Amino acid sequence: MHHPAPRSPSLPPSVAPRVELASAPSPSLAAVAPRLTPSLTAVVSGARRRALRDGDRQIDTAHLLHSLVESDPEVGAAFEGGHQLARVLGYLVQRSIGYGLRWQRAEEGSAARRLLPAARRAESPDARPSPWSPAAAAALEGAFLRAAERGEPRARGVDLLVAVAADPESRAVEVLRRAGVDPAALTARIAALEEEPSQQV
Repeated sequence: MHHPAPRSPSLPPSVAPRVELASAPSPSLAAVAPRLTPSLTAVVSGARRRALRDGDRQIDTAHLLHSLVESDPEVGAAFEGGHQLARVLGYLVQRSIGYGLRWQRAEEGSAARRLLPAARRAESPDARPSPWSPAAAAALEGAFLRAAERGEPRARGVDLLVAVAADPESRAVEVLRRAGVDPAALTARIAALEEEPSQQV
């Protein structure tokens, strides 16, 4: 039985969009830009700049989450008030100290990496180093799938947020939990808001 991306961190290879993020030769947005709304393109560009500025080898889900909460109003509306959003940002800006120090020398894994074609390609000894962590690649593919299930050709910021929150092994989920945000409750709130015709997440 097929399960939508918001309800599971695992994406079946038969339906996952084959964007092959992990095989991209550079951190260019060329491979993903056609599948992103302009606002999400700006988010991903911001995550790439943040990773470069921090000296990180790859764009991970914490970079994506940081850029999402800073620049996407729809994502901000998904949290329970400004205080919760402020706590999330507070942890994100501290990634270079404390709990985030161990991230500097370790690749971010993913609960879905064995199922995704991009993740499998990254594990090949002949593959070039990927600009995306396996979890970030999985999250982007999950966002594309969620948009496709709505019949939309481009993913929005909330699609990426839902996909990021669905992976229990991601750094973004670790940040959310440390900030007191329940990832399951967050995705449920997004789903509820999307069902209200008078509101847009």
